Amino acid sequence: MQYDTEFAKRRFPEQALEIEALASRDESFRELCHDFSIANQLVRDWESSTAPGRDERYAEALELRDWLGKEIHTMLDLAKIVPFPAAR
Repeated sequence: MQYDTEFAKRRFPEQALEIEALASRDESFRELCHDFSIANQLVRDWESSTAPGRDERYAEALELRDWLGKEIHTMLDLAKIVPFPAAR
């Protein structure tokens, strides 16, 4: 099944397999990847805009994209944690 993970996989190619695996089982992660893709489109749109307030909106979009990228890394790191069995 295909999820909206293409931008995340392009941005973090060394973790492409982990991104796809986590997206296949975690709806929150899929939504995060989708939001990350949307934030990137906003960056691209504001980057080429000539609208008033362009610089402020561009900076906000960059900040959002960077924050979402950090969240993706956090979720990937948390997915790697394997709990130890309880002591008997």
